[in-house]
Parts: sequence; structure tokens; C-alpha cells
Amino acid sequence: MTHPYGVRDVERLVGIPRATIRSLIAAGFVSPARGARNSLRFSFQDLIVLRTAQALADADVPPRRITKSLKELRRHLPESMPMSGLSIGAVADRVVVKEGGSRWQAESGQYLLAFEGDPAAGSLSVVERKPEATDWFAAAVALEGRDADGALRAYRQAVAADPQHVEARINMGLLLHEAGRLREAELVYREAIKACGARGVLLFNLAVLLEDMGRKLDAMRAYELAVRVDPGLADAHYNLALLFEGSGRPKDAIRHMAQYRRLVENG
Repeated sequence: MTHPYGVRDVERLVGIPRATIRSLIAAGFVSPARGARNSLRFSFQDLIVLRTAQALADADVPPRRITKSLKELRRHLPESMPMSGLSIGAVADRVVVKEGGSRWQAESGQYLLAFEGDPAAGSLSVVERKPEATDWFAAAVALEGRDADGALRAYRQAVAADPQHVEARINMGLLLHEAGRLREAELVYREAIKACGARGVLLFNLAVLLEDMGRKLDAMRAYELAVRVDPGLADAHYNLALLFEGSGRPKDAIRHMAQYRRLVENG
């Protein structure tokens, strides 16, 4: 079982403060692994158990019942959960886990749980809510480095939920670029510019990509537009200087190198 989440990830994704996390660990609800420098590392199952434990405690469910319910819950949980179609219900001393019609998605971020039911009647249900763009983005960031394809799917979901989520578009382009999927990355950046406007970082990333594709003239145009939109992009000035020098335009090269040096000297 993998333990990809740190304490900060749990705070951000599950919405539980650090003090509560440690109290739930002390109560024996989860047993996180130890990572570098003895840091706490949590599995996907741990996220579900922590969120459910907090919900049951907030609903004044007796601690003994919480313990029994969570033991059963952990036995039913695989290492990953679908973003939708999951229902976790606690009835008396039992937890019932149901899967809907959605397909399973590895490390998909089931921390997106809402809670409903009537604790006074002895029941509490944990059901999914529709993920928002920020939810998909957080899930994608958590997936980067170990499941690039999963991260790309999550970033696409974030963009579908919010077409102007520029960070999701930028990260998606970078992942595609790093994977050598250059034409796909170009399409992502150009669509991002149409949806979010000509932002300096988007134009810079597009220019770097075009350079790697051997399209120096197109790259120069993208760099020039990038520094026009954001004159403080030092790296864009530097790259332009090199391209102009290689293209036999020394005056333009000197101008952009001087601008680069000014920006670096001014921090």
C-alpha cells in the first residue's frame, strides 16, 4: 500500500486541522507510515478513515461505535476510490460501503465527501458530492510524480469544470511537454490562451515548447509577445537574446540581454 500524502496534504485535501489529525492517530483510528526525517505519511484509505472518524465524532457518535465502524470500513476500502457513485453508510455498529455505476479511478481523491443523515436516528451516511475544479486540481497535484496519466485526467476534469482554471492548463501542458507529447502540449497552451487570455507564463511556456520542436521563428514570436505582456519575465528576455544572436540580429540580442541583466540585478 502506498502512502503518498503528508500531513499538509491531509489538512488541505480532507479539511481536518493538524491537531485533530494527531488526536485521531493517538486514538488508533489510523497508523500512518514514516517517511523522510520521520515524517508522517498517509495512504488513501487513511484519508477516508480520518474524514469519516471526524464526521462521526462531530455527530456525537459514541467512541466505541466509531472504532467498530472504522475497523469494518477499512476492510471494505481498496487503495483507491471513484470520484462518484460511492456511498458509505454507518448504521448502528456497522458500516456499509456501496459502489455506484462510475468506473474506478486510482488515487482519485475521495476526500471529496459530504455527510448527511440523521445521527439521532442512529444513522449517518457519507456520500460523494460533485467535484469542483479546485478538487480535481488538488487531486491532480497529488498524483503528479507517480501517475502522470491520472494527473492529466484530473487536470482535464478541472478544466472541464472551470475553463478559466489557468493553473490546471499550465500544469497539463508541462506534463505533456515532459512526456514528449509536444503537439498535444502545444494544443493545450493555445487553447489556454484562447480561454484565459494572453498571459505571460502561458506564452513563455509555449515559446519554450516551440523551441524544443525546432520552430525557432514561432518561438521568437511567442517570447516577444510574452515580454510585451509581462516585461518582467527575465528568462524570456534571455532566451530571446540567444535566439536573436543565432539569427544574425545582434542589436536585438544585446537589447534583450541587457534587459535580462537589469531584471536579475534588481531581483
